Amino acid sequence: MTVIHIPGSKSVTARALFLAAAADGTTTLVRPLHSDDTEGFTEGLTRLGYAVTREPDRWHIEGRPAGPAVTEADVYCRDGATTARFLPTLAAAAASGTYRFDASAQMRRRPLAPLTEALRTLGVGLHHEAAEGHHPLRIEASGIKGGELTLNAGESSQYLTALLMLGPLTAEGLRIEVTELVSAPYIGITLAMMRSFGVEAGREGNTFTVPPGGYRPTTYAVEPDASTASYFFAAAALTGREVTVPGLGRDALQGDLRFVDVLRRMGADVRTTADATTVGSAGALTGLTVNMRDISDTMPTLAAIAPFASSPVRIEDVANTRVKECDRLDACADNLRRMGITVRTGHDWIEIHPGTPRPIEITTHGDHRIVMSFAVTGLRTPGMTYDDPACVRKTFPRFHETFADFAATTAG
Repeated sequence: MTVIHIPGSKSVTARALFLAAAADGTTTLVRPLHSDDTEGFTEGLTRLGYAVTREPDRWHIEGRPAGPAVTEADVYCRDGATTARFLPTLAAAAASGTYRFDASAQMRRRPLAPLTEALRTLGVGLHHEAAEGHHPLRIEASGIKGGELTLNAGESSQYLTALLMLGPLTAEGLRIEVTELVSAPYIGITLAMMRSFGVEAGREGNTFTVPPGGYRPTTYAVEPDASTASYFFAAAALTGREVTVPGLGRDALQGDLRFVDVLRRMGADVRTTADATTVGSAGALTGLTVNMRDISDTMPTLAAIAPFASSPVRIEDVANTRVKECDRLDACADNLRRMGITVRTGHDWIEIHPGTPRPIEITTHGDHRIVMSFAVTGLRTPGMTYDDPACVRKTFPRFHETFADFAATTAG
């Protein structure tokens, strides 16, 4: 059995940074993720005037319930979607100030409109400087009264998360009616983390109610990233080995841990204890049809091992993967086809047929999840390379070294 220690969750770290910045006092984050995305987030907080002290496995954030310590700032969000969506929302609650946000070309292409339209509904002065609904944007903050909103979160649950976390910073709180929601387990993460910072949001069906009142500081341990763990779980299922990831047990917050249930349906052996998850396999996988709407970040992981199943793998209800770092559905399909695999696609689905992939240079589109997913394919297809292997720095800077060590262990 191989034990793999996965870096901290990107999703949890980003939420914790927002909540810590909004809390009344100093919060300590234990084992946060060190990556390009989280560095960009902490850099953005610093630009907004928040004090952030970083140690190797602990970050200390001095919260400011009144908002940024500066009244003017330029913030560059890099490639980070959470940075690009959460930080403008945090700044919008300031009593006064002008804040400009921009991002990489990749992030500029990704949509913001449902979130920025919601902020405008709440009275926030907001101007998109180039394309409507995209970065760059300028926030003219003057405090937020609160009130009622209707939100379509069918493209990204991050829109709803940003507004939920904003709620306690408004004068009267928020009531949000959601017409459509993707990746629903991420909202469970948000609500649980808000509770850890002293705010209890309510939910009745598709309506969320957030009271005013602010957050309290805490010491918060960041659990390992379940999306990142999926590559090692998939590798175990594919190679007939066994891998254990500590820190992701029965009470883990992240919905992407449900990827192991997909592997179980394909024939893998899965064991989850209070504080760890183990996946093993005889190396034989069967095909299936699976709805991955709620765990869509792991869609590329499944696509990467699908050719080795004994029957077709059909992944459904993943239209939102087309507006991630790249169009992940098409990226997976194009790479698999160049490997000689038969693939069919539609607007929100992909069907992958069994075959023997040939090694190619993976077209990554600068997307960390494309690289890490097809690294798993490479375990059974020696000679795979990538046009941008370094883009893994977004969430797992040492992925290649860690995966190489893992591959050497499983080969042994």
